[in-house]
Amino acid sequence: MLLHIVARGRIGRSPEAELVDRYLKRVTWPVRVTELPDTGGKMPILAPGTRVVMLDELGENLPSKALATRLGAWRDDGVRETRFLIGAADGFDDVDRKAADMLLSFGKATWPHMMARAMLAEQLWRAASILANHPYHREG
Repeated sequence: MLLHIVARGRIGRSPEAELVDRYLKRVTWPVRVTELPDTGGKMPILAPGTRVVMLDELGENLPSKALATRLGAWRDDGVRETRFLIGAADGFDDVDRKAADMLLSFGKATWPHMMARAMLAEQLWRAASILANHPYHREG
C-alpha cells in the first residue's frame, strides 16, 4: 500500500526536512510526498478506493498501535493508497473534513505544519515497524 503525504507548504532544507527524510527512508512500504503551495495548486488525482487521512485538530488522537492496526487492516483489505493531507496554517474546512475517511490529531496542542509532517513521518515508520514486529516501538 502506498503511503502518500500531500502537504501544503515547501519544507525546503530544514531540520524538519531532515527528520522527514530520516523516517521515510526507513519505511519499507512505498512512500510518496507531494508538496503543494499554501494556496492553490492541483491536488493529485484520487484513485478509487484511496483512503484519505486528514491531519486535523478535531481528529482522533490515536495511540501508535491503533494507527498501525488501522493501516494494516486497510492494507490487508486491498487498499492501494492511503493519502495523508496536511493543510496550511488555516487547516481544513468542514466540507474537506466530511470528505476524509479519517481525521487524525497529534494531540490538543497546535503544531506548525512542518513539524506535523515530521511527526507523521515518524508515526508511519512506527506503524510499519509495529506491523513488522520490529523492536523500534516499545509500549509501556
